[in-house]
Amino acid sequence: MENVILQTRGLTKRYGSFAALDSLDLTVQKGEVLGYLGPNGAGKTTTIRLLLGLIKPTSGGAEIFGLDAQKQKIAVHKRLAYVPGEATLWPQLTGAETLHLLAEIHGQVDAEYRNELIKRFQFEPDKKVRAYSKGNRQKINLIAAFASRADLLVLDEPTSGLDPLMEQVFRECVLEAKKNGQTVFLSSHILDEVEALCDRVAILRTGKLVEIGTLEQMRHLSAVTVSATFVHEPPSIKHLKGVSNVHITGQHITCQVVGPIDELLAVLSAAKPKTFLSREPSLEELFLSLYGAEDEHKS
Repeated sequence: MENVILQTRGLTKRYGSFAALDSLDLTVQKGEVLGYLGPNGAGKTTTIRLLLGLIKPTSGGAEIFGLDAQKQKIAVHKRLAYVPGEATLWPQLTGAETLHLLAEIHGQVDAEYRNELIKRFQFEPDKKVRAYSKGNRQKINLIAAFASRADLLVLDEPTSGLDPLMEQVFRECVLEAKKNGQTVFLSSHILDEVEALCDRVAILRTGKLVEIGTLEQMRHLSAVTVSATFVHEPPSIKHLKGVSNVHITGQHITCQVVGPIDELLAVLSAAKPKTFLSREPSLEELFLSLYGAEDEHKS
């Protein structure tokens, strides 16, 4: 259990009859990067507020570093760093003053690494916070969090407002934190970011945890896409078990298959294809397979 950094048991938050979070059981190991996904209203931010002790659970509880997240939150906060999606900072201070103040509040900072991060994020620390764009204000939170070298990084939509180049710097910093033995709890809407960084993914739907596992473990949630081109008319495959969405255009055929692919491969190979391609689902396709186009549109 010494490797368990974060654990929830039946963590629940209700507002009247509405369950914002319903019986969450979750364990995060030391050095793990966990992606926490779900559309707006799924319960992600509620979870983070409960973990930080900002709100009280209706029932259940959470432990971080083996400490009660509600009763021992001061001790917990000494070892974690939090980055919200919206940076609320002191407008009259400069960026440098804000970073210094955040380090004082947290209690620890790797000053040399902070200076390195300022350069890598192309941050200009001498300006007043009020003069910064949303992206530059977010850089302050990210630099402060990573420079703390905290055992646990809780990141809630951390790249909000960043341009693609700075998103890449962020990804490098997460991987460096992981290499350093730090644990990362990452809530993000950017699915390719999660796919690139996370060891495991947890997916919420209407306050309930509906899936959790590595991407490889979760591939069963969506079909494998198969396409092939033939010299002559493609073979008939609609009758095969697990095959769906068959489309034929001339000598080209595409389809999706769930489950074992052996029977499909046997039929296609017997027809001697000129080209053949199979592709596993991306995280976006896995996500859509759970929510559908309607839910994705609402989020």
